[in-house]
Amino acid sequence: MILTRKIILLELRDMAILLLIGFVMTYTGLSCRACDIQTQRFWIIASFTGFSWILLFKGNSYLADAVSLKISWLEYPIRRVLVGLLVTVAYTTLAMYLLNVIYLRTFDVKFGNSAYYTIGFTLVISLFMHGRAFLLGWRQSAIDTERLQKENIAARYENLKSQVNPHFLFNTLNVLSNLVYEDQDKAVKFIKHLSEVYRYVLDTHNQEVVTLEEEEKFLNAFLYLQQMRFGNKLMVDIRLQGVQSMVPPLVLQMLVENAIKHNIVSEENPLTVRVYAQDAYLVVENNFQKKMVLPEESTGLGLENIRHRYEFLTKLPVEVIQNDKFTVKLPIIPVTT
Repeated sequence: MILTRKIILLELRDMAILLLIGFVMTYTGLSCRACDIQTQRFWIIASFTGFSWILLFKGNSYLADAVSLKISWLEYPIRRVLVGLLVTVAYTTLAMYLLNVIYLRTFDVKFGNSAYYTIGFTLVISLFMHGRAFLLGWRQSAIDTERLQKENIAARYENLKSQVNPHFLFNTLNVLSNLVYEDQDKAVKFIKHLSEVYRYVLDTHNQEVVTLEEEEKFLNAFLYLQQMRFGNKLMVDIRLQGVQSMVPPLVLQMLVENAIKHNIVSEENPLTVRVYAQDAYLVVENNFQKKMVLPEESTGLGLENIRHRYEFLTKLPVEVIQNDKFTVKLPIIPVTT
């Protein structure tokens, strides 16, 4: 409410300034030569000039912002310029025509040169507005890129930290110590998969996206470690054959790990995780059987981080659905060559 009131006050201030500009232009003779300030004609012309500035300056400002929301400067610069110019000319012509009609019928005054002056100024203003919209779009893009880099760094740090946290290391080493005594061949295979997990984390720490094939290979290595720990209590069904997509590194692993972390995994209540493609999405789905007590405090930042990372990679949103199942739908990103 306070913010809305502030915006309204700023808009009223701008309109008052534009009316003042109209008065000054009329007083100095730019829009009316030899007009006496004490005559009705002076105030009619001054108000016409002021309202012209409001309609054309503020109107074109709003239109420039609206066009920029529909057509990105960065993605479609030529289209943005052409549409911007077309909208400006159409709006300026219509606004000036209607304002002239209103003043002609109300005061029986027809404006000629003053209207042309205003249109001329408007063309200059429009160039400024569209240039401003371009600079704001470019600046926002730079900010978004920087934020994406920071969030990717934070995501990689969180994932690396999750792989070396005491719980993960304790559980992994506990499984490994048992395997060493029970089955040395399995122990060697376990160590191989463990090294693949850490190598992938280190190899992708500077990459924004990787192929789905690489991510799936890493996910299988991670799941091998988890299934050696949980056995038949954890069932994972991955069906991504033939699916082509780019994904942020570690994103599928993060979702599967969250499913394991937040849900009961037991003989009585086995956890089933499915990973598959549906329409334009990669889907990670698990039966929802939430733990009452987590081994460590959950910050809830993992899923939010995934959302933010996808915001800068695709226009499609990440979808989260929770009922008897917990489902996360990740937009498929076309493979880059």
